[in-house]
Amino acid sequence: MDPILAWREAHSRVVGLLTGLDPRRAGTVVPACPDWTVRDLLSHMVGLAADVLDGDEPDDHNEQWTKAQVEARRDRSVAELLAEWGELVEDLVAWMGENGSRPLNDVVIHEQDLRGALDQPGARDSDGLRVVRDRLAGRLADAAADLPPLLLVEARGAGGDPWTFVTRGSADDAACVVSADGFELFRALTSRRTEDQLRAMVVHGDVSPYLPAFAGLGSLPDETLPE
Repeated sequence: MDPILAWREAHSRVVGLLTGLDPRRAGTVVPACPDWTVRDLLSHMVGLAADVLDGDEPDDHNEQWTKAQVEARRDRSVAELLAEWGELVEDLVAWMGENGSRPLNDVVIHEQDLRGALDQPGARDSDGLRVVRDRLAGRLADAAADLPPLLLVEARGAGGDPWTFVTRGSADDAACVVSADGFELFRALTSRRTEDQLRAMVVHGDVSPYLPAFAGLGSLPDETLPE
């Protein structure tokens, strides 16, 4: 899987999702990012691309950094934001070719946040989603390094090998086994599933010690997201 091609594909899907969007819908609050509307979240996505190209990319992607991206574009319409993003595409693709495809994470995660806000599900089995899922599973493993092994298992029907991931050691030694379909595991790894939802995915053991690791991108939601 080519992560830069996956970024292009995700960018195109988001542009298609938001082109011609009614301004009232652009004001819809994004449940996965409740401080932001759809337009605000797009402002962040565009702002991230601009900041990366400007060399303004803090290691922790902190709240002040993302807030500034939104505030700087407060008066721009969705169409204007999409136009700005389009102008950055080729430069960002070239940047990723030299520096790595970190921006893929942001666009893939927030594509699903936007889809949830607009009730437009899709791209739940994209190459980009699978790449980012692997990356975030590695981040989970780092956060749970002091805990016994945790095994993630993709539940799927006949045909094909399910995706599995163990935080360390052998799957046979897993103290906890979490199983769900690939999209649910992806959203769990992006801190988009509640504690109750995570507990419902357990087929063996206790997920409680691992909950802080699942909150690596922010506090787990209190209520189930509408997606």
